[in-house]
Amino acid sequence: MKKRNLTYLLLFMLLLVGCRDEELIYYPMTDNTGDVTADDNSEYLGLYVLNEGNMGSNKATLDYLDLTTGEYHRNIYPSRNPSVTMNLGDVGNDIGIYGHRLWMVINCSNKVEVADAFTAVSIGHVDIPNCRYMAFADGYAYVSSYVGAVNGQSVLGSVYKVDTTSLQVVGTVSVGYQPDELAIVGGKLYVANSGGYNATEGLGYDNRVSVVDLSTFTVERHINVAPNLFRIRADRYGRLWVASRGDYENNPSRLYLLEPDVNGDMLLTREIDTPVADLDICGDSLYFYGSETMNGKKQNNYGILHLKTLEVQTKSHITLPEGRKIRTPYGIKVHPQTRDLYIMDATNYVSSGLLFCFDKDGNYKWDTATGDIPGHAAFLTSKIEH
Repeated sequence: MKKRNLTYLLLFMLLLVGCRDEELIYYPMTDNTGDVTADDNSEYLGLYVLNEGNMGSNKATLDYLDLTTGEYHRNIYPSRNPSVTMNLGDVGNDIGIYGHRLWMVINCSNKVEVADAFTAVSIGHVDIPNCRYMAFADGYAYVSSYVGAVNGQSVLGSVYKVDTTSLQVVGTVSVGYQPDELAIVGGKLYVANSGGYNATEGLGYDNRVSVVDLSTFTVERHINVAPNLFRIRADRYGRLWVASRGDYENNPSRLYLLEPDVNGDMLLTREIDTPVADLDICGDSLYFYGSETMNGKKQNNYGILHLKTLEVQTKSHITLPEGRKIRTPYGIKVHPQTRDLYIMDATNYVSSGLLFCFDKDGNYKWDTATGDIPGHAAFLTSKIEH
């Protein structure tokens, strides 16, 4: 199914021979998935995959699936940016496209890398300490940050407001402890706080969603949900879906629904009794995966929740052929048009991961090797909104 591009391999081997004591440049590798998921009239051109790389190894990499040719290009950033030192940096944590620009959160390098969305050529970066996730609205990027610690003790995290044109930080606001994902609904920014550092210090996890009024950029209140929050996504009905990792003791991983009341204030209204490690929303379907123990054996579930009925339709959406296995699911993305489902597999966390593709019915289509620890993805379209 997959053919390694021999030209790239030969270039790479020649480079190794000729540059023994010089700076090593990594050329991209290309596979052909044998599949083209978009037609000539589709606005969806490709899928960027951000690979985290192991912490401390400076191995975050960027891959690109060309949906017009079916080719998967690995580690494209160095060849597109030969003058950029240290390449992407240490731990790729989030990726998004906004304003014709590709935004990548590089957690341990304390920066958000910004590139042209169509060429992946670097435009610049924004220095943000211990940055985690992003959300965009009205010409601004909002980036969550753990901030760090003071005198060895956990402190409140922050959200940084970045002008997407100048790439300058124009504001900050303190939220909860160790904030992760963010979502924007009705002029409000909702931040899922984990409190992970607090837990290691014996202070317990944070259980709150912070509500930030974007017009004043101040916190107006907090919503108590569950311990160790990390995912938060808005659906087409103006509601929020929040995932908790749980506390690994008395409170398991669960999915929660926040809905606006008559005044537009979000309220916790429902708990979905299923573990959720990651999710993606497409139309009226919420796609998710999570692990749970059944009959003493741990298993991974790949499910769909219907947004209108609020019921889990299935926990076994995908079908793998004999000999193929997803070892460590680490990210999920759904094609908005074809509903092809992409599952990122971190495998053993120290070597190449895998990207699996399934059709809208969950039937296996193909898989291909990625960089180390693929976990985040963003679709490139011809109709990028500013």
